[in-house]
Amino acid sequence: MSASFRNPAPSGPGNPEVRPRPKVVLADDSDLLLGRVVGLLAEEFDIVGLVSNGRDLLELVDRFHPDLIVSDITMPDMDGLEMARHLHEIGTTTKIVFLTVHDDSDYLRESFLVGATGYVIKDKLMSDLLQAVHEVLAGGRFVSASPNLHL
Repeated sequence: MSASFRNPAPSGPGNPEVRPRPKVVLADDSDLLLGRVVGLLAEEFDIVGLVSNGRDLLELVDRFHPDLIVSDITMPDMDGLEMARHLHEIGTTTKIVFLTVHDDSDYLRESFLVGATGYVIKDKLMSDLLQAVHEVLAGGRFVSASPNLHL
């Protein structure tokens, strides 16, 4: 999938009631899943880009300086963990929520080591993602409930 972009919601001194919406970039190699995530988040957040791999995601982060990344772990070209590791090393303040099929503590621990603060299992997308995004943007952490996940 090629990158696509949307302009931020209007804000500024002329309209103090309007606060800028948090900017979010999404990365997953499934167009269907990206569409579902956009459907969940677009009402509250400014989706500034959609990509299918970690390399393109790094370009979006450099271009838009988003507040949040929602990313798959397993992607072509550069996986989500490698992307997060790179962002962590350069000291970005962008928060990361992984949305993944990996219902596995090893992936969870590695995700948090490389800077993520949210971990949502794709099977729990509809029930967990919006809560995870809110918690992470508020400075907290979120992990989908699963007997397989332990930090």
